[in-house]
Amino acid sequence: MITEAKKRDVALVVDDSPETLRLLTDALDGVGMTVMVALDGAAAMRIVDQITPDIVLLDAIMPGMDGFETCKRLKRDADLSNVPIIFMTGLAETEHIVRGLEAGGVDYVTKPIVIEEMLARIRVHLANARLTQSARAALDVSGRYLLAVNGQGKILWATPQAQRLLSATLSVDNEDEFALPDPMPQWLAQMQKGKAATKAASMASFPGNETLRFQYMGQLGPSEFLLRLAKDAGDTPAEFSSELGLTAREGEVLSWLSKGKTNRDIAQILGLSPRTVDKHLEQIYSKLGVENRTAATAIAVNAKNRKT
Repeated sequence: MITEAKKRDVALVVDDSPETLRLLTDALDGVGMTVMVALDGAAAMRIVDQITPDIVLLDAIMPGMDGFETCKRLKRDADLSNVPIIFMTGLAETEHIVRGLEAGGVDYVTKPIVIEEMLARIRVHLANARLTQSARAALDVSGRYLLAVNGQGKILWATPQAQRLLSATLSVDNEDEFALPDPMPQWLAQMQKGKAATKAASMASFPGNETLRFQYMGQLGPSEFLLRLAKDAGDTPAEFSSELGLTAREGEVLSWLSKGKTNRDIAQILGLSPRTVDKHLEQIYSKLGVENRTAATAIAVNAKNRKT
């Protein structure tokens, strides 16, 4: 039986010390990794233009562009946003460690490097990166309008659907340029303290654009908070649920349908995938005894007229 060969992880080692490069190359090659080397930040940038590594080991202090600036530039590349970067340096002061983490590094190893410790850290960060990538890929496929922000409201990542909605609504081409404006960081701080007693309290409209709403979903990490994004017409349509024997979600879908919204519009408004909207519509048609959206809309309009 022929089995597919396991893909070798690719490590990019960026350091101007030949001794460090030799030490790490031998160690990484010994555990089955493919190793690429760069002597400075500029060379590292040229390499990642050609191939995306699985992990980067980066010297903080190098001639020309130092490791901190190199890390920032690497993280601006969408293809590298989830690639873990481990800093290596003889600088052990807290300010340097903080600077490395703020630049986008996930870890900070002081020299001289202990190979066994470095390999253990690499294994952990590669495993975490794979879990994160798998989770985000699942969110992307499900069509969720989700994004994560840090404690100051700056976007850390967003699903493609959320990126498109932000770009279309706010004229933002790159989610890295986006941060929640005042007073949303204050709202986010309140959510972090658990001060949302109801679902309504966990939601906030975007200043200057009341059709764009954010819902606080929870905390993912020490400074990573999950938000759901939705575009709304300003009310909460669920008036058909009890009268027509629908669930609350089906009532919302029918209400937006009666307002002339397409399936794609409804998915965007409610933060659902188009496939989920289709499933809700199937249930709505079945419960109402109709076969198409026109007939369902007519029943919704009649039900609404009876209330007025």
